[in-house]
Amino acid sequence: MGAVLGVCSAAQLACCCGSAACSLCCAACPSCKNSTSSRIMYAVMMLLGTIVACIMLSPGLQTALEKVPFCEGEGAKASITDAVTNTVQLDCSGIVGYLAVYRLCFAMSLFFFVMALLMVGVKSSKDPRAAIQNGFWGIKYLILIGAIVGAFFIPHGQFGQVWMYFGMIGGFLFILIQLVLIIDFAHSWAEAWVDKYEETESKGWYCALLSCTFFNYALAITAVVLFYVFYTTPIKVTPPQAIQTDSCSLHKFFISFNLILCVIVSIISVLPKIQDSQPRSGLLQASVITLYTMYLTWSAMTNAPDENCKPNWDSLIDNGQATPTDEPPKNHEPTFDGESIASLVIWFCCVLYSSIRTASNSQASKLTMSDKVLLKDDSTRRNSGDIPLVASEVQQGGAGDPEAGDGHHVWDNEEEGVAYSWSFFHIMFGLATLYVMMTLTNWFTPNSNLTTLSSNMAAVWVKIVSSWICLALYTWTLVAPIILSNRTFD
Repeated sequence: MGAVLGVCSAAQLACCCGSAACSLCCAACPSCKNSTSSRIMYAVMMLLGTIVACIMLSPGLQTALEKVPFCEGEGAKASITDAVTNTVQLDCSGIVGYLAVYRLCFAMSLFFFVMALLMVGVKSSKDPRAAIQNGFWGIKYLILIGAIVGAFFIPHGQFGQVWMYFGMIGGFLFILIQLVLIIDFAHSWAEAWVDKYEETESKGWYCALLSCTFFNYALAITAVVLFYVFYTTPIKVTPPQAIQTDSCSLHKFFISFNLILCVIVSIISVLPKIQDSQPRSGLLQASVITLYTMYLTWSAMTNAPDENCKPNWDSLIDNGQATPTDEPPKNHEPTFDGESIASLVIWFCCVLYSSIRTASNSQASKLTMSDKVLLKDDSTRRNSGDIPLVASEVQQGGAGDPEAGDGHHVWDNEEEGVAYSWSFFHIMFGLATLYVMMTLTNWFTPNSNLTTLSSNMAAVWVKIVSSWICLALYTWTLVAPIILSNRTFD
């Protein structure tokens, strides 16, 4: 599936370059839906921007640029010609570091937010604005590149500080939306299984409910035990350091406090008043939220820069055991190695998936609390996607039925209604860009060192606060029908 989408995306990129390249690449491109290919192209746009941002923060790049002839001379101004050597010296410090990432992401987020404004109210591909959404890729990429270049001409001044606050707001909004959808997933899952049990009265569904609830809580309890074993005991220290205060007290607080909150939330979910107002509320939803909270707690502790309170996993690979008393190498500093790159790739894929998934019609309608869905039902969307609309096919090399493999097409599957909310899709990509920017630059303590991406206190507090917000939002979904009794909660 990924290979098919990749080829389709490559074909669209080739079509930006000219008819010759288009015909060659489209000959190898399988048929795909216009809604799919467009999202892939925007994803590629965001991926390329993230790669460039990582390059700007890569270790040693600043030093390497100083060795470039036209970048020599600290503080050299642009377009200054040396009278002796007749060479131009440029100040290359502005194209690296966290401020360069700020400027890059400023242009990218601005592009996505402008696209969101342009796509407001689009119901189907019959709208004239559909050509902007699904076409003109060469022009859009050139506009984005021009915006990025223009962003580097913004005067330094207070740009970095002001844009950091905008980035923090956008990044937290992205996190908040994901938390809301996770809570909705927990409720939807439990309600669906309870409905199945009530309709069929099958003991199988009842056992499934109990089994999943028990499994989630078992995993959460196991996680808590492992946290206390590996993340709360300082590693072996030398005698002069032994008199220091326990450096793992913060981890103990995180684990204990979140555990207490999860217990409270689980008790609230089964209180009689809650059950009266929400008969389908139960421990399954609470177990999902508890497990996710434990994940956020673990993720926060792994991001802590203090190596004394984290297990030495290298010993697990080398010696077959990992204990908190294994002393790390002296003068240990975070490095940007293969593991860090793999973590960065996985993290970006999760961000990209969340951005695309959130823009679906069903998710967008839940977030905007709108009962109007752009398509009549899911079957209509499946039919409109699976059956090519010959009158509006965008043919790119060859002819025939795309499903039968007679030709190679990117066909329009949105004449009857869009497959996802175009405007909300761009909003999510804009927020995701800000989230990427803040994560790469360490949130409220920005720096230009990518090696601290997975080891900084800013990331620790962002994830811990996210866990508290998640528990607070879930608790609100339980008590809101009781507090606001005059309102209907569906």
